[in-house]
Amino acid sequence: MNKEQIQGQFEQYKAAIKKTWGKLTDNEIMLYDGQQDEFFGKLKEHYGIIREDAEKQIEGFRDLFDSKNVKS
Repeated sequence: MNKEQIQGQFEQYKAAIKKTWGKLTDNEIMLYDGQQDEFFGKLKEHYGIIREDAEKQIEGFRDLFDSKNVKS
């Protein structure tokens, strides 16, 4: 997977994160791409969601995008 594909995937995840957890600012969402401890801390602060639950939801975003990107 090249850098552009990875960046494109992050953009999809970012949109899904923003839709799901709208109280997060763009800067807080960007923490996911490098400072995940802080990102999950912000989720807990805004929504009371523990890291493990948030990771499961984000994994669901990945599964959704992966299934959309599979060519028949």
